[in-house]
Amino acid sequence: MADPSSYRPKPGQIPDSPGVYKFRDEHGRVIYVGKAKSLRQRLANYFQDLAGLHPRTRTMVTTAASVEWTVVSTEVEALQLEYSWIKEFDPRFNVKYRDDKSYPYLAVTLGEEFPRVQVMRGAKKKGVRYFGPYAHAWAIRETVDLLLRVFPVRTCSAGVFKRSAQIGRPCLLGYIGKCSAPCVGRVSPEEHRELAEEFCDFMAGRTGAHLRRLERGMQEAAEEMEYERAARLRDDIGALRRAMEKSAVVLADATDADLIALAEDELEAAVQIFHVRGGRVRGQRGWVTDKVEAVTTGDLVEHALQQLYGEEQGDAVPKEVLVPALPEPVEPVAQWLTQRRGSQVSLRIPQRGDKKDLMATVERNAQQALALHKTRRASDLTTRSRALEEIAQALDLDTVPLRIECFDISHLQGEDVVASMVVFEDGLARKSEYRRFQIKGFAGQDDVRAMHEVIGRRFRRYLQEKQKSGEWTEEPTEEPTEGVDGSGAAGVADATGPTAVADPAVDSDIDVTDPTDPTDRLTDEDGRPKRFAYPPQLVVVDGGAPQVAAARRAMDELGIDDVAVCGLAKRLEEVWLPGEDDPVVLPRSSEGLYLLQRVRDEAHRFAITYQRSKRGKRLKSSPLDAVPGLGESRRQALLKHFGSLKKLRAATVEEICQVPGVGRKTAETVAAALATAAPSAPAVNTATGEIIEDDGAPPAALSAERGQDR
Repeated sequence: MADPSSYRPKPGQIPDSPGVYKFRDEHGRVIYVGKAKSLRQRLANYFQDLAGLHPRTRTMVTTAASVEWTVVSTEVEALQLEYSWIKEFDPRFNVKYRDDKSYPYLAVTLGEEFPRVQVMRGAKKKGVRYFGPYAHAWAIRETVDLLLRVFPVRTCSAGVFKRSAQIGRPCLLGYIGKCSAPCVGRVSPEEHRELAEEFCDFMAGRTGAHLRRLERGMQEAAEEMEYERAARLRDDIGALRRAMEKSAVVLADATDADLIALAEDELEAAVQIFHVRGGRVRGQRGWVTDKVEAVTTGDLVEHALQQLYGEEQGDAVPKEVLVPALPEPVEPVAQWLTQRRGSQVSLRIPQRGDKKDLMATVERNAQQALALHKTRRASDLTTRSRALEEIAQALDLDTVPLRIECFDISHLQGEDVVASMVVFEDGLARKSEYRRFQIKGFAGQDDVRAMHEVIGRRFRRYLQEKQKSGEWTEEPTEEPTEGVDGSGAAGVADATGPTAVADPAVDSDIDVTDPTDPTDRLTDEDGRPKRFAYPPQLVVVDGGAPQVAAARRAMDELGIDDVAVCGLAKRLEEVWLPGEDDPVVLPRSSEGLYLLQRVRDEAHRFAITYQRSKRGKRLKSSPLDAVPGLGESRRQALLKHFGSLKKLRAATVEEICQVPGVGRKTAETVAAALATAAPSAPAVNTATGEIIEDDGAPPAALSAERGQDR
């Protein structure tokens, strides 16, 4: 525990101007980010008598070892910089709202030639207009099904659209009138785009104009005695009214507003947001946070606004934001919201009328969300604590293994050998800590040797990080295995998973799947997390006694003697320990066994996903990939022009030159490359046994599934 006086800035050193400050711990981790109208006054509050500080603030300042600040011109700039730093450094003592689900949106891909209506989750994309979020995807699909009768916009995937265009027949929706069938030219691209824009107008709340237009058309058709057309328009009006009834009017005068409500106690807070567009509730979402710092309701509202609108622009920020308490001061936040929208935004507390009544409803939702979260968390904490205690007791550990790392090897008949490392902390998966390895120390199938290599590389990196920080003075007892970058690393893998994000500091050993997951990690000098710097209390390997022995031997060679090792064999779910002739058998009803199984299965899933990804890339390779100066566009143009790689191989240089964008020099290079490349063996359909003509894709891709993934 550090003494705040040891790093307190000297009197007069802190400027009396707006700015953002960072507290760092002894390892250089950024543990807290804050902003202030006056840095001098705000930071002075942290260095008063510890007895007068809030317990959470006291914990933060005694954990910190240094403080630094950046001066800005205005409070709005301070708010923007604070949000950027919290997102970048993920400080452990800042309030961070977390959500246990990805909310679905109704999306219209206006950036495409033929816009498509679909349900989307995850990060928002450019050229797509979003409506929502919604609590359930089925609610979106019911609404879309009603609206397609009036606005028959395309909903099919790119593959279905292309297939229908090729065969000249629309899909089922085109036949039943719920798609205008632009794939077969029933409507022009301009007419289809107009339908999509009308769909967006209706979803945005501008419903009256469409209903009045349909009603006029129905009356005109009835006067002209075109009763069938009048009946269709009558049914269209009914469909629109049913779609509108699914979101009842809650605010008059077609109000556009977001209502934010909070429910909190001493430890946690839940926030609920209702998105009202055109006077109707168009979406709802909610978050929960641990109150790791001393915050007021206004502070929680400010953090919620940052998370809600930090990545939004334009109409995604409504004209009016209603909150239970105003941040202090409120002017910078209101100016920041106005800048995000591009026009004036009203940030206020509802005092009377329908808006106050609706705010009470949102508050009840927040209270229910907090109660449900506490119920779930209490159950989870009890179960996870019991599981960790059972593991510690069964393996005779001194303490419960708060951090567990599991390793698995995956390959397909000895090819594309890879390994995975997954991390569980406090019994929960920490996906930001997952790592993936390519086995390049040898070729062929040898799970035991691969496990030895991976464990050695993981802990060799751990020792290197300790040497950099000065915590370890001995040299490793074994020279690092030389990798592609000369550092013992084996190669970079591509990120996988629904929330995959590339790490800016690329490491040739590993890959990160979710760097936004808040963890307490050791970091580089700039506060970003290091890799492999945090040791586990328990290493689990997927396998039996041989794999366990290999892992233990790799750690012994590096002098690692304070990390326990065990293996979980799949066949009988036995737990193997190093040097033991007999396994440890945990009861089938044991929570500890269940946790080990979850860890092992997650490592297997992560490894096999990576292995299949590598195999897919290898099987999709083509002789054209090695042609220098030939990019993806011209490769596609060549295959499209000739129809297959076989026909391209038989073409002359003059024929290749006829492809748009391919000059004679490039054509000669392509012809030479295909002449030297060995022709592929004929592809075989394993279901029918027939020979398939070469179409440019490696034939192995059609029969690779004959092998078994491990």
